[in-house]
Amino acid sequence: MSKERPVRIGIVGLGFMAATHLKALKHLTQDWEVVAVCNPSGRHLDGDFSQVAGNIGTADPLRLDMSKVTAYRDFSEFLAHPGLDVVDICAPTLLHADLAIAALKAGKDVLCEKPMARTSSDAQRMVEAATASGRLLMPAMCIRFWPEWKWVRDQIKAGTYGKVLSARFRRVTEPPGWGHQHFGDGVKSGGGLLDLHIHDTDFVQYCFGKPTAVFSRGHTAFTGAVDYVVTQYIVDGGAVVHAEGTWALAKGSGFTMEFTVNFERATVDYDFARTDARLRVSQDGEQKTVAVEGIDGYVGEFAHLAARIRGTAEAAILTAEDGASAVSICEAEERSVYSGKIENVVN
Repeated sequence: MSKERPVRIGIVGLGFMAATHLKALKHLTQDWEVVAVCNPSGRHLDGDFSQVAGNIGTADPLRLDMSKVTAYRDFSEFLAHPGLDVVDICAPTLLHADLAIAALKAGKDVLCEKPMARTSSDAQRMVEAATASGRLLMPAMCIRFWPEWKWVRDQIKAGTYGKVLSARFRRVTEPPGWGHQHFGDGVKSGGGLLDLHIHDTDFVQYCFGKPTAVFSRGHTAFTGAVDYVVTQYIVDGGAVVHAEGTWALAKGSGFTMEFTVNFERATVDYDFARTDARLRVSQDGEQKTVAVEGIDGYVGEFAHLAARIRGTAEAAILTAEDGASAVSICEAEERSVYSGKIENVVN
C-alpha cells in the first residue's frame, strides 16, 4: 500500500464502539479515511451519533460527515466497496467470527473489537482464516496502547524498579446502559467477565506471559453469566497477580480502571477516576506524578494499525493469536468460578 494516501476504512456495527472509533480516527486524518459504514438495522447510517453514549471517552456529540462516506445495510455490498482496505468490526460479539472471516476472504485487513470472539474455538477459526488469507487481523485491545498502561508495561519489561512482586488490576462499572439485547444476555455477550474484564486479562498476559492457570471467584448480576469476577493468575516469575472486573455496580456508580504494581524498589499506582495525577510512583519515601504522552488507547491502536499495514511498525504490539489467547484465559476463569477450583489455561 502507498504510504502517501490514507488507509481507507469501513465500519460495520454502528453503536457506542463505532462512535468511539470514529472519534479516535478524527485525530489521525493523515493516516485514515472513513469511506463506508454498514449496519443491517439501518440505525446511524445518516452519520448522526449524537445520542450514542458509553462508559468511557468524551461525551461530545458526534456527527459523521457522510458526503464522502457510503452507507450500507448489506454486508456483502459493503465488502465490495471500491478501494476499501480495512474492515473495522464493531458489531455484537456473536457476529465477530463470521464477519471477520468473510472480510479476510474478501482480501481486507480487519480490526475486530474485543472480545475477539464469543468462544476460543471461534477465535481460532478467525486466526486460521487470517493465516490462510495472508491479511492482517488485529483485535482492538486498546489497553495495550493506553499511555499509562503502556508506560507501566515498559517499566516491567525494563526492570526499572526491579522485579514485580505483586500486581493488582481493577476495572469496574455499572451495567451497560446501551445494547441491552446483546450485553444483557450472557449467552450472547459472555457477561462482564468476557466483555469488560478481558481487558485486564489480556494486559496480564502482555506483561507476564500467558498464565498457566487461574483461580477465580465471581457471581452474576443481570446477564445470567459471570458479571463480577476476581482472578488470581499463576504466572512465570512468581509475582502475585490478580484482577477484579465487574458490570455489577449499582446504577450511578460510573466507571473506573486502576492498577497498582509493587516492584522491589517502588510502587506504581494509577487511577482513571482521579482528575489529575492519575499515575504516581512512590519510591524512597517520596511520591511523584508521572506525565505520559498520548491521548488514549483508541488513538494509539489506530496509529499502530496504520503502521502495521504500511510496514513501518518496528514490531507487532498485538496479534490475532493474542486475541484468541485472551478469550481462552477468560474461559478458564469462567470454569474456575463455577468449579471453585484452580483451572488450567488451555494453550
